[in-house]
Amino acid sequence: MPNAIAVDAVFDPATGTVGYVVADRKARRAAVIDPVLDYDPKASRTSTATAEKLAALIGDCTLDWAIETHAHADHLSAAFWFKRRYGAKIATGSRVGKVQATWAGILNLGPDFPVDGQQFDQLLAEGDTIDIGAAKITVWSTPGHTPSCTMLVLETGEGPAQIFLGDTMFMPDLGTARCDFPGGDARTLYRSIRRVLALPGDTILHVCHDYPPDTRAMRTATTVAEQRAGNIHVRDGVDEDSFVKMRESRDKTLAAPVLLLPSIQVNIRAGELPPAEANGTRYLKIPLDAI
Repeated sequence: MPNAIAVDAVFDPATGTVGYVVADRKARRAAVIDPVLDYDPKASRTSTATAEKLAALIGDCTLDWAIETHAHADHLSAAFWFKRRYGAKIATGSRVGKVQATWAGILNLGPDFPVDGQQFDQLLAEGDTIDIGAAKITVWSTPGHTPSCTMLVLETGEGPAQIFLGDTMFMPDLGTARCDFPGGDARTLYRSIRRVLALPGDTILHVCHDYPPDTRAMRTATTVAEQRAGNIHVRDGVDEDSFVKMRESRDKTLAAPVLLLPSIQVNIRAGELPPAEANGTRYLKIPLDAI
């Protein structure tokens, strides 16, 4: 009998983001990982076209979880939309409070904004597990890109393990995540990545982003063996000090993500938009000369 556990991906070309549905089709249980809420910064409008594509993949399954690998800085999360529509519980890394506290200060969100992660239904620590029917996800704490980054290790009972990397690594020709966001650290990132690269070569690695050059098609998955052989930043033979020097130097040249401020304000709220003000309108804050 073929494996009932399915992993399906939806790519959002506007942000280069990949969202996933993991489903046990036999047990009819599912989870979404890193779902995107579409946002037009020119019109200041959200929409759910990408989330609807993920929803179509859920089919007749019960959606138990909407899981965020970290508080993304380049796209808005649709986790709250999935919670409202399906009753899914929203989960993220247990250190998200550090990210909330930093950005609450930058954005002056005030003393009433919680910075302990309570906006999320479940905070995930190293070694925690989530069942999706017969499949099991084990949580790895993998900071470096942000303090709260996690990876999700999926075991289905057949074939190699599959890991949802978040932003820690990309396809081999794109390298690794930046570390210059508040709380990021290149040395910590290197150690998180080497933990992954110590796994068997056939381990499947699902990326959260792809920005394919013209020379290849978009991809959503790679393997440990591919990364060890060809990752331009952390292939075999690149030591920790060399990586840190490269990463810190490169990060100094990178512009802020286009959707950094809108994304972080929504994502530290577990995908819920800021509360409406007295006129019924929701607002995003834009600090000037402050970041």
